[in-house]
Amino acid sequence: MGNAIRVGISSCLLGNSVRYDGGHKLDRCLRDTLGALVVWVPVCPEVEYGLPIPREALRLVGDLADPRLATDISGVDHTAGMKVWATVRLDALEREGLCGFVFKSRSPSCGLRQIKVYPREGGVPSAAGGGIFARAFMERFPLLPVADEDRLSNPALCASFIERLLTLAHDPKPRVEPGRIRPS
Repeated sequence: MGNAIRVGISSCLLGNSVRYDGGHKLDRCLRDTLGALVVWVPVCPEVEYGLPIPREALRLVGDLADPRLATDISGVDHTAGMKVWATVRLDALEREGLCGFVFKSRSPSCGLRQIKVYPREGGVPSAAGGGIFARAFMERFPLLPVADEDRLSNPALCASFIERLLTLAHDPKPRVEPGRIRPS
């Protein structure tokens, strides 16, 4: 790992064709500009969990405080499996020594905020949820800076995010809260 500043990123933002429709969401600024300063550690929760490409779209449903991750049309619930996968993947990411993470906005697995959560019985969705993996990441690593590509398109917010990454990269303190460090 050396002195590299390692930052997790939603894989689709690097141009990897991992989205439900077989596409990507390449963000050239992240890949090329910020990528010149960091080593990206790509993560696609849905593909790494085992869903195919292409696949049925996912959405958050049910309770705003603890939404379920389900397929859009058939309603197959992937919440439990995704949470188990996330725990294992977060263990691996802890060993990577990440200094932060850039998530894909509006994603039911990676979105940070304002993700639509659909009521169980139909009706109007609330744009108040967080993606299943993003929530698990922030719970596990509350001290790490996180952002999505929308926020990083703002130059001031991007500069602040980079400053936080650089500070963390040169700080020998643990990157998880003291009570959350697990033995190897």
